[in-house]
Amino acid sequence: MANNEDQFKKVISHAKEYGYIFASSEIYDGLSAVYDYGQNGVELKKNIREYWWKSMVNMHQNIVGIDAAILMHPTTWKASGHVDAFNDPLIDNKDSKKRYRADVLIEDYAEKLHQKAEKEIEKARKRFGDSFDEAQFVATNERVIRYKTEQREVLERMARSLETENLADVKALIEELGIADPDTGSKNWTDVRQFNLMFGTKLGASADSAMDLYLRPETAQGIFVNFLNVQKSGRMKIPFGIAQTGKAFRNEIVARQFIFRMREFEQMEMQFFVRPGEEMKWYNYWKETRLHWHLSLGMGEENYRFHDHEKLAHYANAAADIEFNFPFGFKELEGIHSRTDFDLKAHEEFSGKKLQFFDHELNKNYTPYVVETSIGLDRMFLAVMSNALQEETLEDGSSRTVLKIPSILAPVKAAVLPLVKKDGLPEIAQTIIDDLQWDYNVSYDEKDAVGRRYRRQDAAGTPFCITVDHQTKEDNTVTIRYRDTMEQERIGISEVSEKIKESISFKIWLK
Repeated sequence: MANNEDQFKKVISHAKEYGYIFASSEIYDGLSAVYDYGQNGVELKKNIREYWWKSMVNMHQNIVGIDAAILMHPTTWKASGHVDAFNDPLIDNKDSKKRYRADVLIEDYAEKLHQKAEKEIEKARKRFGDSFDEAQFVATNERVIRYKTEQREVLERMARSLETENLADVKALIEELGIADPDTGSKNWTDVRQFNLMFGTKLGASADSAMDLYLRPETAQGIFVNFLNVQKSGRMKIPFGIAQTGKAFRNEIVARQFIFRMREFEQMEMQFFVRPGEEMKWYNYWKETRLHWHLSLGMGEENYRFHDHEKLAHYANAAADIEFNFPFGFKELEGIHSRTDFDLKAHEEFSGKKLQFFDHELNKNYTPYVVETSIGLDRMFLAVMSNALQEETLEDGSSRTVLKIPSILAPVKAAVLPLVKKDGLPEIAQTIIDDLQWDYNVSYDEKDAVGRRYRRQDAAGTPFCITVDHQTKEDNTVTIRYRDTMEQERIGISEVSEKIKESISFKIWLK
């Protein structure tokens, strides 16, 4: 674990040093769990958003995008259930004075049981080699059965207690399992209580007539209330989807793990409207499609897994997370939910307006069912950053820090470097930049020896370095160096743009 913690600390300090992420209002000592994206961070964030939008909206003829306002009529949040049910179960440790989410403490305990079972399986795999029958071992080994049974029982009991709002039993479970404060080891807990996560604000000039509003805790409701507007103006036929990216706000009491859980964050969501009865077909389709999108970035199949929910939200009939292996373990990166007709029905009831679709094929009106895909943009950013940051030992014994961000997402695609700051080389470099910058984000770097500049660009995540030297003046060729392999080749200036284009083509990456 310590090793992973060290890796996480490196990611955080690297993100600051290379202009990816800064603490918000840092000169005033920052604001807890709020962050600013720096000059490289804003580009990476934009590129992730575009990669999602391209695959979700542009590549599907029946999905369109919107951009709804952050402030919505307050009744929206009554209808959606957020006013009454958007709570986290919190527990305080009396000795450390630290606050935790009770469900997360229990889930972490269950995850340890899962890890123990995996260790037993791994030991047996090494012992038996090729003749190892994993299915039989899992079904017959007492230890594995014990760990897996306990894990299931713990999660099922927690789900039951949260479902019935039996917070006393959630506390009892924490005490029975002997769960301690992760920081201090103390088991001196308060009762568990619910805490609403919405930020309140006011709309209006005077205090007397001001209307109580909320900052939206999710982008989905902006899609639901616009269902008919989009359907009618776009003449959309079911099944169709509405996508949106944008800010959401949650008053997370236990905000930690850098940008993994923040109070102000960005979501990329798509609500897919389907015929009632066809939701499971589409639920499975989107599970597969979304995992395919993640895998297209080449960040390692072993770093992803599905986690099907034991405890379903009141509106769902199926839910799964795509979890990613962050430096602090497997955690939720994206959720795929079958939301039934809960949202549209609730908004119909509270607004008094019909939100239905007339299906010409079936010759009837109905309230569509919804399948949702929802991914945190900031979490995706963290997944990319933590996966990309690597320390490599080179053949000559020296080491380099390299940020192997998939080139399609890299903030700067190429750095143009004149070998020396004289002999007309900077001028040639500048003409190359003038040409490339129409199509790509490129940078110019002339300070230090060229080897040090290569290292700096590696650490910043730039996929290509284009070096202009004295030979360039003779034959119009440059050296192009590849970040991941450090290989170099000589190509004509006229070929540079095409080289970059090949490496960042949506068609090649997404196929």
